Amino acid sequence: MRIGLLTEGGYPYVSGDARLWCDRLVRGLGQHEFDIYALSRSARQEAQGWIELPPQVNRVRTAPLWTADDDGVAFGAGYGRRARRRFAECFGELAAVVCDSGAASAAGAARESGDADALADRFGSALYGLAELARDQGGLVAALRSEAAVRALEGACRAPGALRAARTARVSDLLVVAGLLERALRPLSLDWYGDDGLGAVDLCHATSGGPAAIPGLLAQHFSGVPLLVTEYGVQLRAHYLATGDEALSAPARALLTSFHGRLAAEVYGKATIITPGNTHARRWQERCGAERAKLRTVYPGMEASRFAEVGEREDPGDPDTLLWVGRIEPAKDLISLLHAFAEIRKEEPKARLRIVGAPAEGAEATAYLAHCRALAAQLFPDEAEGVHAVGDNPVSFEEIGTPDVPDLADAYAAGSVVVLSSVVEGFPISLVEAMFCGRATVSTDVGAVVEVIGGTGLVVPPRNPRALAEACVALLRDAGRRDRLGAAARARALELFTVEQNTEAFRAIYLEIVSHCPVRREALDDAGEPVPFGNPAEARMPGRWAVAAVAAGGAGGAGGADAGAGSGGAPRWAQEADGPERLKGAGV
Repeated sequence: MRIGLLTEGGYPYVSGDARLWCDRLVRGLGQHEFDIYALSRSARQEAQGWIELPPQVNRVRTAPLWTADDDGVAFGAGYGRRARRRFAECFGELAAVVCDSGAASAAGAARESGDADALADRFGSALYGLAELARDQGGLVAALRSEAAVRALEGACRAPGALRAARTARVSDLLVVAGLLERALRPLSLDWYGDDGLGAVDLCHATSGGPAAIPGLLAQHFSGVPLLVTEYGVQLRAHYLATGDEALSAPARALLTSFHGRLAAEVYGKATIITPGNTHARRWQERCGAERAKLRTVYPGMEASRFAEVGEREDPGDPDTLLWVGRIEPAKDLISLLHAFAEIRKEEPKARLRIVGAPAEGAEATAYLAHCRALAAQLFPDEAEGVHAVGDNPVSFEEIGTPDVPDLADAYAAGSVVVLSSVVEGFPISLVEAMFCGRATVSTDVGAVVEVIGGTGLVVPPRNPRALAEACVALLRDAGRRDRLGAAARARALELFTVEQNTEAFRAIYLEIVSHCPVRREALDDAGEPVPFGNPAEARMPGRWAVAAVAAGGAGGAGGADAGAGSGGAPRWAQEADGPERLKGAGV
């Protein structure tokens, strides 16, 4: 089959999100053809280039989300009166839904709510109306940044029932919001949706929600292509966290949050299947309006072979060494870890802490690393056996690639207990790597940690240095317990978190979606004329995919509805899946 893989800020670029698992997925499904449609986030990312692509990738089309270049047409002069009127109607409706005080809670409201459904319908109609206008006009970049767009936002903010925070929006706030909305809606202006683009694929697979999924929505709207959405980090959650850090006013944050919430609800509503990477992501998706029947948990696949040698060794590592691995940033809460280690040293004077990692990008992360180093020097002055000896600090900060830590596997081999102290975490990759290496772990109860550990490690509350210290001391003093937990952790990781498990899960999902929701295309000859009997008669006969939609409160409780391509409801074969948490027959 032919897959349209939709990415944002990642694959096929050298840097970015989800590039590793996308590459492993494409390479693992060599029997399928892949067309890559990628949205880039920065000029730096584009300058770094692509990774080497496998032969099953037929084509790659890219578009930037970071430029402000218009489509070469001034909105006032380049659009006819009818086009300007259509834009005013569609964008005005979109702005009205975004500014509506019910829109902020509609994504998390019960699906039985009539108001939530009405808002969803209005948002979808406005979005697809803009998409059709963009197709007819060759793009909407200039229009979405025009004075007409700002006036529509202003009118929606001043309307009765508008968000309280939005009512105080100034013109400068609305200009910022219009620019960011245009960037998020940039996929509307792309020429990816014809018969030589996404209209020719059998399935669109969006590797995240948000702007990356918009091309899939439009391919479904224009050509009936089914949409699969995978989220290992929920895009809406990431937006909530990011807006708090950006220099945006309160009205701008409120409007953008409402827009992204409505977009997430639209993506989840139109997707045929949604595959969260863990239960933590799954709860976010359900809260944002995803139907439970559509959700299939597929854990990320990680390369276990690179850790095989360490995991199979009888050497359990230095029994007095604690290890922390990851990107150094405030969310990892190394401050609590250092204070916990001060308590550990009181009980176990020989204990050592190795912090292996590099700071995340940005001045804040660099400053945080400097602060952690200063705190470590203050809490643990250099120790020396005599007045003439050179002291040695029990806390070390190291990076992968140095002589002491040539690669990641060597880092995990150095310690007997791996610690995670985060206050915010999605899927804890460092914990899975430690599990592959057969190491006992102590972690904070955040994100998907408990789901990943599954009883094979110790879990403590976040921001609690005393509890973290007590758990670490318990493992440092009990070698037998460390060995048992490490062996159980390795067995669990090999069962659930390998590349092979991930690939097989998506192979099965691809086949199920395409078999139950095939794209209906007219067979044409070289001259563009219909081919007689080009499609078999049984292709137009209702099968198992012709599901009955149960209308809420309807007489008799049943009504016939085709859940084929373009339908937003969950198909019967999804509803009959054996449990929402596992992919039946795929080992996940």
